[in-house]
Amino acid sequence: MNKVKSLISGIALSVTLAGATLAAGVDVNASNTGLAMQGFDPVAYFTVGEPTKGDYRLTSVYNDATYWFSSEENKAAFEANPEAYAPAYGGFCAFGTAMGFKFDGDPNYWKIVDNKLYLNLSAQIQERWNEDVPGFIVSADTNWTDIADKTPEELQAQ
Repeated sequence: MNKVKSLISGIALSVTLAGATLAAGVDVNASNTGLAMQGFDPVAYFTVGEPTKGDYRLTSVYNDATYWFSSEENKAAFEANPEAYAPAYGGFCAFGTAMGFKFDGDPNYWKIVDNKLYLNLSAQIQERWNEDVPGFIVSADTNWTDIADKTPEELQAQ
């Protein structure tokens, strides 16, 4: 009987993960399982000032993507105001967005500007972005209105 319960639990989890795969829209940089920010806690950037891996048991769904948290307090803060903690441009690379493309945002390359979390693709891209953060944010904000609903592949094909 325990094997049957385990099988049913496994099937339910698979269906949940499959649903999450289809649920996360093109405006959020999520894995094929729907996980945002590679499992890093978005609130920790603001509270401890560094990338902090979340716990798969402490989750919240926002914009159809799953976020992990390192503490119940961070989860509660996120759920109270997800817009304050979710990364800009759905977690895509801020510099890439400024250029009109969608590239993965790496949670290890980040910056908080005016209480908003921005991710970048790599250390080299972050260095380039740091050369004109305000200008790149203006460009990215403008571009985001046109590219948010397009897949990365659609943007690269143009």
